[in-house]
Amino acid sequence: MSAALDKTIARAEGFLKRFRDAPVAHLIDGKQDSGSGATFETHSPIDNSVIAKVARGGAAEIDRAAKAATKAFRTGWSRTTGDQRRKILHRIADAIEARADEIALIESIDTGQPIRYMSKAAVRGAENFRFYADRAPGANDGLSLPTDTHLNYTIRQPIGPVGVITPWNTPFMLSTWKIAPALAAGCTVVHKPAEWSPLTAVLLSEICLEAGLPAGVLNTVHGFGEDAGRALTEHPDIKAVGFVGESATGSAIMAQGAATLKRVHFELGGKNPVIVFADADLDRALDAVLFMIYSLNGERCTSSSRALVEASIYEEFSKRAAARVKTIKVGHPLDPATEIGPLIHPKHVDKVLSYVSAAEKEGATIIRGGRAGETGNFVAPTLYLGARNTMKIAQEEIFGPVLTMMPFADEAEALAIANDVRYGLAAYLWTKDVGRAHRFAQAVEAGMVWVNSENVRHLPTPFGGTKSSGIGRDGGDYSFDFYMETKNIAIALDNHKIPKIGT
Repeated sequence: MSAALDKTIARAEGFLKRFRDAPVAHLIDGKQDSGSGATFETHSPIDNSVIAKVARGGAAEIDRAAKAATKAFRTGWSRTTGDQRRKILHRIADAIEARADEIALIESIDTGQPIRYMSKAAVRGAENFRFYADRAPGANDGLSLPTDTHLNYTIRQPIGPVGVITPWNTPFMLSTWKIAPALAAGCTVVHKPAEWSPLTAVLLSEICLEAGLPAGVLNTVHGFGEDAGRALTEHPDIKAVGFVGESATGSAIMAQGAATLKRVHFELGGKNPVIVFADADLDRALDAVLFMIYSLNGERCTSSSRALVEASIYEEFSKRAAARVKTIKVGHPLDPATEIGPLIHPKHVDKVLSYVSAAEKEGATIIRGGRAGETGNFVAPTLYLGARNTMKIAQEEIFGPVLTMMPFADEAEALAIANDVRYGLAAYLWTKDVGRAHRFAQAVEAGMVWVNSENVRHLPTPFGGTKSSGIGRDGGDYSFDFYMETKNIAIALDNHKIPKIGT
């Protein structure tokens, strides 16, 4: 290791020392809560060593958190003005930026994500809070809908205490993406972070409390899906659940919340196509194709995991992709030169590698791939060539640094292949034909489409998927549609004639 990397590791260890010294507690009603005393371990994907012991919550802890959130909602937070919420959320954003280095280093060690990407985690999180801070004053705004006899107007009101269940891949940013609009709307929150990467959720709850968020407005309960997660989705005081994760888990949450008529918002799996036509700028297209599958270890819902390439350029394009894949650097996540770090957990490594034998049996050509290194969860980037859309590698979400590339003959076949999966989160299209760009983007079954671009988020725009990729939209005022109820109020004018009956 270089001296610079040694220094970065030492700085990370300094931040992690607090977690090693004592078990990580829940935060309930503004206080540290160790719950029943049961714990679980969180491990570093670098070498699978124990980073910390974490309190393992269940129904009792969720119940206390839900009651705290209900009390905070009824007695204070829902009654605050939008300007008051705006000030607090901006203070939270300031505090996130002040601890950006700490957040990035802990997130990188806890998830295995390269620091080149996690260095921006705090910036993105702060942006999410600032964006919704500035929208808080207008969160209650509605419409004026007059008639000749009535003045109708609508207002939006916070739905109540909500549950937020976040994933392990980019946990800090995704937590802020869900929690910031909930707080801006006037909701209180019970947050259940992923058990494989729980540490930056601790930082977020601390930051919020220290920035002046009242006790009970944000509660964090650690634990497993079958214990804490299920208790949260079934709790009668929780009015809605926002979840990011696997499609199968989303189905389970929907079933668990049915008895209490929970509103649900799901950002689920994806098997996103990137379609490259022969008339595209192929240099830019290749850069985007590789970036959107191999960055963030391929552990991202919007990854372009299926590359559909026009047959006339398939051979040349795939050769260039294969040459680039062989040069991608796998290494320690805190090394700024690292492009792919270790995957989150040994179980996930096994899942990703299980597709190799399936690909071989079905006749795909494998470029690179397999384990990288003798310790830790390192997996080399994988490229499957000569694939068909009926193959397992083309249909199932692998959620790792794995790209399946296949040819298509014409626009109609490209669209048929793109739509022939159960998912519909994102799609990417590369072409210089303006008519085709609009035609294809409107026909492809995806909640979001980028043309001649990688995934570039604009916070006011809707984010979400179709089919098995989710329900609902995040971003802009679309988040308020989930966290708030719309109420209509009708005021009669004097000219309104009341019907008579019984005289």
